[in-house]
Amino acid sequence: MDRILSADSTPIAYRRQGEGPPLVLVGGALSTAAADAPLAALLAPRFTVVTYDRRGRGASGDTGGVDVRREIEDLAAVVGAAGPGASVFGMSSGGALALEAAAAGLPVGLLAVYEPPYTPGASGLRFKARCTDRLHRLLAAGDRAGAVELFLTATGVDTATVARMRRAPLWAGLEALAHTLAYDDALLGDGEVPAERFAAVTARTLVVCGGFSSARARAATRTLADTLPRARHRTLTGQMREVAPQVLAPVLADFFARDVYVRQAS
Repeated sequence: MDRILSADSTPIAYRRQGEGPPLVLVGGALSTAAADAPLAALLAPRFTVVTYDRRGRGASGDTGGVDVRREIEDLAAVVGAAGPGASVFGMSSGGALALEAAAAGLPVGLLAVYEPPYTPGASGLRFKARCTDRLHRLLAAGDRAGAVELFLTATGVDTATVARMRRAPLWAGLEALAHTLAYDDALLGDGEVPAERFAAVTARTLVVCGGFSSARARAATRTLADTLPRARHRTLTGQMREVAPQVLAPVLADFFARDVYVRQAS
């Protein structure tokens, strides 16, 4: 992987593949660039795809603690390395990061997000507050396994599946990333879609959800799409939170390729 320095001199590791208009993929919670590899491979025939390890993960550094501004600076550095007019796709909380960066003025050509996990509404905000409080207590106590379990159950993974995961080799890797859950939690604020801040997002945006995702997740994406000035919404039939790359890739390719053509022609 190549490396670039973020604004605070933290090294951020990234990988570039393919040929065509630049496209940066932003991973969600407990993921590294490796998790985006299947989607990147499907998009690489049409785009120069850049994946990266977010701060505190994989081969990237980690300085400064929990600070949304630092993650925005990291993404800005990667977008700069990707090349002029780079577009951005964000998965889950990576989508929230992409939106925050665009709202802060990061120039992106086009923007797409898949189910940023906002929890609007009174019950959703109470749920988010409880999760945030418990996450911080678990991390402060050094209970990485508990923090990972909290994240998984909060996102709909049943307890039996979590128990099987804890016995699997992948669990150690998840625990190693547990501290970064605080970074993803900070990106979501109180859980409400920040309408006033996102009014500044000028990029054409595609908001995507799965047809089999929870009613709360589907409703949140509708709220998000209604909030963004230049957004449209798309539901992928039969998909859930863990979307299949082979289903998502053609949708993204169609959006980015078609809208790149429109921008070049205008």
